[in-house]
Parts: sequence; C-alpha cells; structure tokens
Amino acid sequence: MPSKNPADTVSIYVPGASINSQTASDSTQPAASAYHHKANHNQNRSIEQSAQQAAEQSLHTDEIVAPKVGFVSLGCPKALVDSERIITELTRDGYRVASDYNGADLVVVNTCGFIESAVQESLDAIGEALNKNGKVIVTGCLGKDAQKIRDMHPAVLAVTGAHAYDEVITAVSTHAPMPQAIQDKKAYDPKIDLIDLAGVKLTPSHYAYLKISEGCNHRCTFCIIPSLRGDLVSRPIEQVMGEAMALKKAGVKEILVISQDTSAYGVDLKYKTSFWDGMPLKSKFFDMCQALAKVGIWVRLHYVYPYPHVDKVVELMAKPGDRGGLLPYLDIPLQHASPSVLKAMKRPAHSENTLARIQKWREINPDIVIRSTFVVGFPGETEEDFEYLLEWLKQAKLDRVGCFTYSEIEGAVANDLPNPVPEAIKQERYERFMAVQQQISEQKLQEKVGKTMTVLVDEIDTEEQIAICRSYADAPEIDGHVYVDNIVQNGMMMVKVGDMLTVTIDEASEYDLFASYDAVQALA
Repeated sequence: MPSKNPADTVSIYVPGASINSQTASDSTQPAASAYHHKANHNQNRSIEQSAQQAAEQSLHTDEIVAPKVGFVSLGCPKALVDSERIITELTRDGYRVASDYNGADLVVVNTCGFIESAVQESLDAIGEALNKNGKVIVTGCLGKDAQKIRDMHPAVLAVTGAHAYDEVITAVSTHAPMPQAIQDKKAYDPKIDLIDLAGVKLTPSHYAYLKISEGCNHRCTFCIIPSLRGDLVSRPIEQVMGEAMALKKAGVKEILVISQDTSAYGVDLKYKTSFWDGMPLKSKFFDMCQALAKVGIWVRLHYVYPYPHVDKVVELMAKPGDRGGLLPYLDIPLQHASPSVLKAMKRPAHSENTLARIQKWREINPDIVIRSTFVVGFPGETEEDFEYLLEWLKQAKLDRVGCFTYSEIEGAVANDLPNPVPEAIKQERYERFMAVQQQISEQKLQEKVGKTMTVLVDEIDTEEQIAICRSYADAPEIDGHVYVDNIVQNGMMMVKVGDMLTVTIDEASEYDLFASYDAVQALA
C-alpha cells in the first residue's frame, strides 16, 4: 500500500488547537533556516481551512439562507479527496460551509485509521467537535470500527466508512435538513450548476489531487487498507481525463495523481477501452499517463510500484524545465530492501531487482527524482537485514526518503509475527537510517547549486520578501522547498502564488534549496 509516512513531522490541524505530532525524525533533521520544511504526508484541514478553501472555490452565493456544515478532514491525500467530494456535493445541494464550530449546524469529521496514533487523533477530533458543537457525523477510515467510535463518543449522530459519500450526504440532510421554504422555492441558481468536474477543492487553487482509484488488491501484512477501503476499484479513464481537464480549466498548475497502487490502475476494469476527445483510450496505467502528459500542466505520480511496465512511463516524462507534462518524479513506497523482510511484509514486486530498475530509470531520464518511505524494526528484522537496507540505501541514493519505526496496527497480520524488535533497537536503527539519508540528500541537493530550475510558487512571505516554492523534485507538504529571494523590484512584488518562475540555485541545505529570481530579466 502507498505509505502515509508518519515518521515525517505531521502537523495535525483541528479547530481550536494546533497539535504538532512531533516524531523522532525531527531530531535528526536540524533546521537549516527559519524556513526549514517540515514534511507532512497528512493533508489535514480544520473547519476554518475547509470553509476558507470552499468559499474561495465554490460558486454558491448566500442569497438563500441554508444550513452550514463544518468539516474537519484528517488523514492522507486520498482522504482529502473524499472530503472535497463530500463538500462539493453538499454545496451543490445548497449547503454552506461553516468557518467555526459555533457557526455550524453540524460538523462532519473525516477520520484516519491507518495507525494507532492516527486513530487516537481522530477520536480526539471527534470529542472536540462534540464538545464545541454537539452535532457530529463521523466518516472516513476509522468509521470501519463504528463500535469503537460509539463506545467512546455515544453522542455522534451517524458513522460511515471511507468514501461513503451518499451515506454522509443522507446523514447531513437528515440531521440538518434544508428549511421547507427553501425546498419549496426550488430557486434555480446557475452558479451551482457551474460547479464543474473540478469540484470544490481544499488545496490551494494552483494544485490539486486527482484520485484515479480506490482500494487495493495487495495484502501486505502491516497494512489494513484493504479492510478499510476494499479491493481495487479504478475510475473509468474518461472520468479521470474529464476531471484533469476541468482542473486545468479552473487554473490548476499541478495535478498530483494518487491511489493505493497507481501502477495497477485499470486492472479491475480489464483495461476497458473508452473514448476521450474522439479517440479510443484504455483505462490502463501507461495509456492514462500518456494522455495526462498532454494536458499541458504539471502531472506528478504518487504510489507507483517498481514493476517493469513503469519503464515505458519514465520514457514519457518531461524535462525538468518544462512547464507542462508528466514530471520526472516517482513516489515509490518500497518499505524495505532486505528480501527476507519484504517477504514477511508480503510486498508486491518484492522479488524485483529495484536497484537495477532504478538505474534503468536514471538511464532513461537522468533527472528523475525518486521518493520513497521505509519501515525499520519490522518483526523479525535482524541487524543483518538492517545493514542490508543501509547498504541498499547508499547504492540507490534516493532523492527523497521518509522512515518510520514499525508499530502495531489493530487488525494487521504482522502483529502476530514472531521475533518483535525492541523499541530501543527500533529507534536506534531509525536514527542510523536517517543519518545516512541526510548525507545523501545533502549531497544530491548540493549538485543543484548554480543550476537554473523552474519552480511553482506556493506561498509568499511578504515580511521576509521570500517566495516559498517547489520544483519538479518537490511534492507539496512531503518534500522540501525552494526559497526564492529578489522577488521585489522598486518596491513592487513581482510574483504571486501559482506563478511559475525560472530561478538560479544559490545554496542548498540538507533538505531545501535557496535561489534567486531575476525579475528584470523575466520581464525582458
């Protein structure tokens, strides 16, 4: 399964508090500057954030007073897409999004149940919503264990599982129904109909997640995703392409393709052929990538397993300086390198020679960036297994790497495996792993000093007059940043969020780059 990397620093945002779930990774990653990036695999959104994003991107007006729904979104990008879809459907039905608990007629909490710490954070978020509002509907992965939720929070109005969109909409309409006067009026609001396939997004307006499938056919021993989200169910290719084009039309500059197993896309559909733009197109990983590469904006692939058929996709990848196309970036959840550990994990493609495959990808595209996550301290992992992993890491020289120590997940098969690794040894191995990767990252980033790169502006720090950007090598909230100065000329800010800039890399730290922008030359 694609790993949501809990070992990166995860900022959990819930209304009324900012709970920073600080993990051991932070202790091995000293801040290079005041702007040091804290990687975050979670895409959590508070009520206030959800309301702000929905208000900015929804076309609904407040001419008719309708119930307000608060929304707390926890978990990975796939869960964030679920939240976006629910908010889009509620907005189409005329509901408004509240900016705080007090202003909401009820609150929906989209939970995460991937690891025990995420379960506790979800339960805490439900409790806070109940305390501050009183009317709460629970959805998401933790909803699979409805009894646990009701035992701790018996006052919740309804509990649904992951991607149970219709059930959530029904629960909202039951517990916060539209006033009869509004239903009777049946006012036609063309703005509602103009909410297109792009939907309401909770990400900044210049990038968006595109979920191409749900569920997973693999049965990794440490993972409970199939029990939470079911087997692989791929979206037909015409739906995927329709949403991609709608996102481009809405002004999105970067699409991040997500699923549990992106390289398995279309297997369940038997690669059914549909028609898109007047041409036949298969619901197949390569065909989808080929079509997305032509959309004309950045397309980034997450959670791709190292199968041989990925080679042909690498051939499609654009050059790093291109402002559109399939980015030379792959997020591959490898989890380990030792054959015995991978076998115990029951990882897909565990028998593949990944070093040879990575080398082949680099021969095809020398600029390709590879991100991955790893588990140390898996049951049965010996010191020999761990040393094998370290040596593999030194040879692979991956660009972006996250690591976490193994922890039991309720319902996971790995819980019953023999020879558990003591916590002290897990932590010691984690620190050794991160020390090796920090050196690799620093070296690879130093190689970029003096080069020019195309970057996408995510934020503007007006006080420091610095643009916080990302290159093709940086996925939002999980990788590093490119911090760009010289963005003000004659007292005027020359860049804005969503701009693409050509910059020169001046310095590098362990995880981030620092660059300068020639605004005068850009205007010439």
